[in-house]
Amino acid sequence: MSKIVLVGANHAGTAAANTILDNYPENELVIFDRNNNISYLGCGTALYVGRQIEDTAGLFYCSPEIFASKKAVVHMEAEVKNVDFQEKKVYAVDKNGIEIVESYDKLILATGSLPIIPKIPGVDLENVENVKLFQDGQKIDKLLQDGSIKNVAVVGAGYIGVEIAEAIKRRNKQPLLFDVADTSLSSYYDEWFSHDMDEILKDNGVELHYNEMVKKIKGDTKVTGIVTDKGEYDVDLVIVCIGFYPNSYIGKDKINTIGNGAYKVNLNQETNIKDVYAIGDCATVYSNVIKQSNYIALATNAVRSGVVAGHNACGTSIESAGVQGSNGICIFGYKMVSTGLNLKAAKKAGFDPVYTQYEDLQKPAFIKEENEKVKIRIIYDRESRRVLGAEMASYYDISMGIHMFSLAIEEGVTIDKIKLLDIFFLPHFNQPYNYITMAALSAK
Repeated sequence: MSKIVLVGANHAGTAAANTILDNYPENELVIFDRNNNISYLGCGTALYVGRQIEDTAGLFYCSPEIFASKKAVVHMEAEVKNVDFQEKKVYAVDKNGIEIVESYDKLILATGSLPIIPKIPGVDLENVENVKLFQDGQKIDKLLQDGSIKNVAVVGAGYIGVEIAEAIKRRNKQPLLFDVADTSLSSYYDEWFSHDMDEILKDNGVELHYNEMVKKIKGDTKVTGIVTDKGEYDVDLVIVCIGFYPNSYIGKDKINTIGNGAYKVNLNQETNIKDVYAIGDCATVYSNVIKQSNYIALATNAVRSGVVAGHNACGTSIESAGVQGSNGICIFGYKMVSTGLNLKAAKKAGFDPVYTQYEDLQKPAFIKEENEKVKIRIIYDRESRRVLGAEMASYYDISMGIHMFSLAIEEGVTIDKIKLLDIFFLPHFNQPYNYITMAALSAK
């Protein structure tokens, strides 16, 4: 029997805890989390802020009570301040200021990530918010109920920024979306796709401010405006969505990290310190595209890493299969999905990428109902012809198609292999000359 201490119990931590408790009940598990809730699906923040779902209960899929019922010792609202890796002891302080000390045989770090806050004047004013925790969403939701708040600046046009901009518009407020890039979603999609999203945002009333850097937030005690390198704008609320960084304070200068501070782990989620594992947003993942460790902070990656660490900490050797960074978004009904690398990322990774693309209806033209245009781009390496990435978009739900490309990347499939892939046809579903097939056949 081993005593396992788990620090952090959101997605990665929850997956690790359930793996241990459900499969290895003979072990002792002690859990620390500094929040008062766990397992919050942050992707749902924009949905309830935008009133697309009725309540928030479904955004939680686990609880401290569930862990306790499985015989775990759970310390909520308790922050771990230090770990003595030599003596194998964890030092924490609870909400009442009482110190808790726990020894361990195995330690799993699932401390997640923290929002990046720009160091600009006014960032500490009232009504400057970020989006991470459930409490952040609650605060933004309450602020949007205030009739005096009319114009809202969203800083950052990545996934969260775009989703929050949509939610604000659905609440009949005016969103102003700012980004230093010249388009939205530039980390995930090529311009052929991201410019479509820009048009959809614009057509639905989101005010776009690209190629603009926020320099200052105006106000005495509360926000009154925002200043960029191109102008000044009157706003009543600023929501900062410029990204996250690994929360790796516990192992600072002791555990090996990559450039951004994420703990470097092997395929068993082990760090360089024996019996210490790291999972989720505080740790690296293995990218099957670039064939090395990378940082890709996604809830799906977090869950898988938690399962792997849970088994390994209990003595069952399991390796991660690696990831492709598969992701998706749906804004005003328009659905975009991608996996692997876009062109810019592929070039940066040292590949010589080329692409093939195609656009067509999902079903034959004689099918009049639920038949939308679909666009697809497949990116592959010029020399090896190995598939490096794929992007798809439509008002129709084509999301399942991206899973095939994720597996293709993991298995090193070439673009030529996809050309004659056995894809079924029935008018209710697709076309005989499917857009996946046609894109692949167009590859030179």
